[in-house]
Amino acid sequence: MKLTDEPDTALLPSGFIDLLQHEAEAEAQGIESVMEVFAAHGYERVRPPLLEFETSLLHGAGQALEEQTFRLMDPESRRMMALRPDMTTQIARIAATRLAATARPLRLSYAGSCILVGTPGREGQRQISQAGIELIGADSVEADCEVVLIAAEALEKLGVKEYSFDLSCPALVQALVGLSGYTGARRAALVHALDRKDIAAVAELGGPVASVLTALVEACGPSDAALAILETIDLPPEIRLHADRLVAVVRALHLRAPQLRLTVDPAEFRGWQYHTGICMTVFARSQREELGRGGRYQAQGEEPACGLTFRPEILLRAARPIVLRPRVYVAAEMQDSAGAARLRAEGYATVAGLDTVDDLPAEARRLNCTFIFVADELITL
Repeated sequence: MKLTDEPDTALLPSGFIDLLQHEAEAEAQGIESVMEVFAAHGYERVRPPLLEFETSLLHGAGQALEEQTFRLMDPESRRMMALRPDMTTQIARIAATRLAATARPLRLSYAGSCILVGTPGREGQRQISQAGIELIGADSVEADCEVVLIAAEALEKLGVKEYSFDLSCPALVQALVGLSGYTGARRAALVHALDRKDIAAVAELGGPVASVLTALVEACGPSDAALAILETIDLPPEIRLHADRLVAVVRALHLRAPQLRLTVDPAEFRGWQYHTGICMTVFARSQREELGRGGRYQAQGEEPACGLTFRPEILLRAARPIVLRPRVYVAAEMQDSAGAARLRAEGYATVAGLDTVDDLPAEARRLNCTFIFVADELITL
């Protein structure tokens, strides 16, 4: 057998895939539909680079992304560079530098790819897409609600069914864990119990804050029941502020969008690396993974900000199927006709015949066309 050094060019690194024709087109259409909703509400699109200097990308809130970040050396400057694992901190950098003099609140939108180091068992998510909004320079209940309501409008446009928003405030539970005074293994055990929503373990490990922490776990669920518990929990004034803000946001959303499905999880804190206030996670009954997430954080210079990022590859699995352009095979003699141009304007994709063929229907089917355009007539196959 002859040996060869030719590489297997179809082989890709773990966690990276090719999106083929219909998949790539559907993703592009879905992202643009979401971006149109954002633009209609005054969110202006920006496009940060995929690669930045490590010192810039991982500055401030970006430090929380360090373990997820691919790095490489710039062959020209010999400085370390990093591929973005998330776009939010890049938008914060743009707002604080190039758009520092722009009037606040600043509304920005974005869409693009991100690269993650990945974790064992989740290498399939090393390249992801993101599409989102950031509302920078405003810290209010109204700003938090705006982000949720615009996201809901985007879900409606895509035809996502039975979606819900889960609201949380990681700073609330983190502050209470801090009040416990525990460090090391004892603190880790308490955090693990909270993560698993294990009420018995929280009661055993919580010490001076056990009763409050168990009440927070019990408050997880439908928003009305959760608010009833949150409003009666005895909290120190500096922590009560977080609970009151969560209650106020939920009540405002109920008032502005009574049909919106809301759940509350005041004990949730997993994965919120740099967020400081109200957070939201988007779910749909048809999908196990979250469609998107976001929340309140401090941008550069401690400027208040709130945003939400969708994961289009997951979001579009929950959406109605994207309708692709119907394909029309245009006979060679008709490709420059006004009729072919009219078909494109009407939403068809015209596939030009480059040579004269004897069997037009067979050639059209071979090229995945469902119509033929010949003699100025559109014929259905």
